[in-house]
Amino acid sequence: MDEAAVRKLLDQLTVGDIDADEVVRRLRSLPYTDLGYATLDSHRELRQGVPEAVYGPGKTAEQCVGIIGELLSGSVGPVLLSRASVEQIEAVTAAHPGAHVRGFTVVWNPAPARATEAVVVVTAGTADLPVAEECRSTLDALGFGSRLIADVGVAGIHRILDRAAEIQRAPAVVVVAGMEGALASVVGGISAAPVVAVPTSVGYGSSLAGVTALLGMLASCASGLVVVGVDNGFGAAFAIHRLLA
Repeated sequence: MDEAAVRKLLDQLTVGDIDADEVVRRLRSLPYTDLGYATLDSHRELRQGVPEAVYGPGKTAEQCVGIIGELLSGSVGPVLLSRASVEQIEAVTAAHPGAHVRGFTVVWNPAPARATEAVVVVTAGTADLPVAEECRSTLDALGFGSRLIADVGVAGIHRILDRAAEIQRAPAVVVVAGMEGALASVVGGISAAPVVAVPTSVGYGSSLAGVTALLGMLASCASGLVVVGVDNGFGAAFAIHRLLA
């Protein structure tokens, strides 16, 4: 339930379309709903404008079906299941039709498209694409269009420089890179817009499963670069939402 839904509920009460008992019934699920195996933050949409998202790993397909069903029953905004398994995707899409599936992210009720230029999502390599696609799916759910610039890492610096004009037009940029993570500093030096960097676990031995890229991005000489956790394309999209919404 978001702010608009609460206001509509109060307006209906004021004009007599519903009674106080019905208002209480609808508000009873705030601030959370206890399903036994999950305690859903049904107040989050009212606080932040976006309902709670569902993280797939560690949950059974049946639990995902139940959680998604509860969120859909009380939300007017996007409902999102991230990093879902094939079994989870099959179960939730069968139980709750109308889903948009992209990779391992499932979205119901995506937000209306925002009247902004598309966010640019840049990857250093093709191996970074799964994280980039998670980010783009989440941006779609939040109403932000996105454009992908793939495989333009610093080992061939001319590739990213050829796309500088496109990057400079974007209202925000997400940089997804493993190895040493240097692409984030390059893009951060090209664009005046908010830049969110996502280190990935892609790389050889000394990349330390993304830690090297993470530390490189945190130590960037590009002032104001925002860095999220390793492989966290979802978190990068929500950072963009907080910056631009």
